Amino acid sequence: MHSFRFEPADLPPETAAMRQEVREFLDQNLADYPAARRARSWAGYDEEFSAKVGQAGFLGLTYPEAYGGHGRTAFERYVMLEEMLAAGAPVSAHWIADRQSGPLILEFGTEEMKQRIVPAIARGEAFFCIGMSEPNSGSDLASIRTKATKVDGGWLINGTKVWTSGAHLVHYMIALVRTNPEAEKKHDGMSQLLIDLRATDGISIRPIKNMAGEEHFNECVFQDAFVPEANLIGREGGGWGQVMAELAFERSGPERYMSSYQLIHELLNEVSKDITPSGAAAVGRLVAHLATLRSMSISVAAKLQAGEDPALDGSVVKELGTLFEQSIPAIAHRALEVEPSPEGGGDFGQVLAYVTQAAPSFSLRGGTREIIRGIIARGLGLR
Repeated sequence: MHSFRFEPADLPPETAAMRQEVREFLDQNLADYPAARRARSWAGYDEEFSAKVGQAGFLGLTYPEAYGGHGRTAFERYVMLEEMLAAGAPVSAHWIADRQSGPLILEFGTEEMKQRIVPAIARGEAFFCIGMSEPNSGSDLASIRTKATKVDGGWLINGTKVWTSGAHLVHYMIALVRTNPEAEKKHDGMSQLLIDLRATDGISIRPIKNMAGEEHFNECVFQDAFVPEANLIGREGGGWGQVMAELAFERSGPERYMSSYQLIHELLNEVSKDITPSGAAAVGRLVAHLATLRSMSISVAAKLQAGEDPALDGSVVKELGTLFEQSIPAIAHRALEVEPSPEGGGDFGQVLAYVTQAAPSFSLRGGTREIIRGIIARGLGLR
């Protein structure tokens, strides 16, 4: 039977300078940013802000300098992310590209692809979405049906992707497609393709409006969409293993417990005006959980820095972080008995309203709760 262990890890001294740099950048660029918009955290989309982040040198931090990166440590990147999320910065445009698309291309892409795409990610000029989920498949990636049929010079893609965050806005999608429908095992026969969403015919992108009134998710329909052969990432048939490596980046960062951070901030502001036992207990409970999750997440960052595989640990952080994030609106509501109010009610009421509506989706991102728990169970040898 396998096990996981979150070894205690401290942020090294050089991260203090990074933290100060990011805080000064945020003070200059988000001074008048309202609380209701900060509540959107890493769902806030702003291409101009992302370009400024790239110009400041905060994207591609751990990428090799040869590809436009900065050769910094995983710890320094972790601190940068913490500060961005704590400030509620609108980082959605570059988030997926910087977090996982760039590292995936660096690991499996061709040299031409690395030279062309990765520096643009580091500059905050190339934005990505993830083409994994499909209708009727849930989080069971092995059951995907979108096909890529080999033709002269490339592939023709037919099928549908859904819940694709930002597809209507970004430049590229990395899509998991079935290149060999006859493969004996369903995990085999899948590949990843780089798709230029702004230059490829045969793609229809339809935004899906959520409860908060935002068009964040999308349905993407492919009808004989041609993708050049050079856009194959890694080897044909290697998609499953590549996706598993990619998801390790997606499931372990501070975004997995800081999506509701602005609500904690506003709750603390309100409680401090008139401290009551129930208010103090609510804040204490949330801060204790936050500190524990942060320690676990930093432990995962230490594994990434050491070149170890944090997939199991990251899945645990993702699951516990989601449970924490989704509990915050109810705890805040009980503590102050203030009703959510999207249009009025001050910063607390507006932030509470947004997070209350957005929180149900937190357990869908990066894999549903059932799938994540199954991954953990399998990693522990329990299934």
